[in-house]
Amino acid sequence: MSNGGRHPSTAAAGSGIGVPQTPEDWFEKLYRMLLQAMPCSLLLLDSQLHVVSANPHFYEKAHRNEANTTGASLRDVFPGAIMEFTALETKVRGVFASGQALGGAQLIYRAPGIQSRTYYYKVVPIKAGEVVVNAMLLMDDITEKLQLSESVRLAQRHLTSVVESANDLVVSTDAGGRVVSWNAAAEKVSGFTAEQVRGRLLADLCDVGQRGDMLEVVRRLVAGDSLKSQEFNIVARSASRVPVEWSCSPLRDDDGNVTGVVAVGRDLSERRAFERHIYQTDKLSALGAMAGGIAHEVRNPLSVSYSAAQFLRDPGHEPAFQQECVSAILGGIEQASSIIENLLRFARPSATDVAQPVDLATLVRETIGVVSAQAKLQRIRVLEDYSAAPAPTVGNPQLLKQVIMNIALNAIRAMPNGGDIQARVWRDKDVVVATIADSGEGIAPADLDRIFDPFFTTRPVGQGTGLGLSICDTIVKQHNGTISAASVQGAGSTFTLRLPARPVVH
Repeated sequence: MSNGGRHPSTAAAGSGIGVPQTPEDWFEKLYRMLLQAMPCSLLLLDSQLHVVSANPHFYEKAHRNEANTTGASLRDVFPGAIMEFTALETKVRGVFASGQALGGAQLIYRAPGIQSRTYYYKVVPIKAGEVVVNAMLLMDDITEKLQLSESVRLAQRHLTSVVESANDLVVSTDAGGRVVSWNAAAEKVSGFTAEQVRGRLLADLCDVGQRGDMLEVVRRLVAGDSLKSQEFNIVARSASRVPVEWSCSPLRDDDGNVTGVVAVGRDLSERRAFERHIYQTDKLSALGAMAGGIAHEVRNPLSVSYSAAQFLRDPGHEPAFQQECVSAILGGIEQASSIIENLLRFARPSATDVAQPVDLATLVRETIGVVSAQAKLQRIRVLEDYSAAPAPTVGNPQLLKQVIMNIALNAIRAMPNGGDIQARVWRDKDVVVATIADSGEGIAPADLDRIFDPFFTTRPVGQGTGLGLSICDTIVKQHNGTISAASVQGAGSTFTLRLPARPVVH
């Protein structure tokens, strides 16, 4: 820019140091201030493509200075390879000729001794009237932006690869529960592609009876609640139901606002198939155990009855002996009938028959009284503790007595050399509780979880079918109660019966 036209007299009248004395000085100072402040590299070129001026940003990035830049040609400032590759000279001359700015483009510049930098550049004409007197080359260093963009792209690609490679279903929805993303595992399990489900409610892809629950899950997550994993069936394209365990979390933006839901689902089909296989195996094993136990239990009375019937075929026996044979046959039939009755009771117990208000303490007291005589014969001391308050419930008194009797007899069998049985009954808020504890041999830890299984028994073959505690468990469940056991091997066992309490009417 020209420094001419200054007026010394004006300078003398100036009142501040460094204050421009003429408009030309003011514009020149403003120009240099703009050059200093610009965050990009700038070159001002004349019509011969020589550098008129450059800003400090350019000197810093290009490792040049004013002395070796001002007055140099564009080809001297940039390496020839860049000039040839970008055709920069031709483009700048085109700006001088047309008077139109050159849109953005990229160039890679490497100054001696430094790494390559990538610039986004454009050329702007500077006009005096209609004539282009200068061209301004603006270059913005976008190296870090490109590197960041590449890092973001690699991170996104890695995340996408992780999601797509996952064996679990990974699904995201918006705040309304509509599907936004649907990974490859979800496509495989459901048979629907991402395009087919995008924009649909995730709940609509669930079983009809579970859609409301899925909508409620989304609503609560968007509201900020945290939820445990839940199981919802996906209705596949083939119309089959696929059991899926879903773990859902809220999806938040940078401000912490919930914008959607991320749901990770695990296909339970193989687990369910395995469980069915194990269940079937257990049933067959239980059937085998039952068959062995029942065979021995039924064979004994049948053998006695058969032998007695054989004797009856011989008319030469004394009447008394014949009567004894008839009694043996009837006893065998009754014993076999009792075994069958237990099986039927296990298969189809009916707690609702003759259901009536009962006091649990009374039932326990009466039942313990029945077995007390047998306990004394085995040197077993019977201790009883009944709360003064009533323990009312509702049920079939005969079936509940059967439960108590079975537990009490098991306790007696566990103490062949004597010991203690303690029976307690009390009310605990909304339930009535009965415990029967013994000081016997206890139950092995490996067996404790199986004692209520059908046909499980630790007694020798032929001495029990393993249905006693199973029937007790079934009866108690039909009374809406629970039965549990705790045991220390060698120190005894405690069985606890809990039933819903019946309100006492005053």
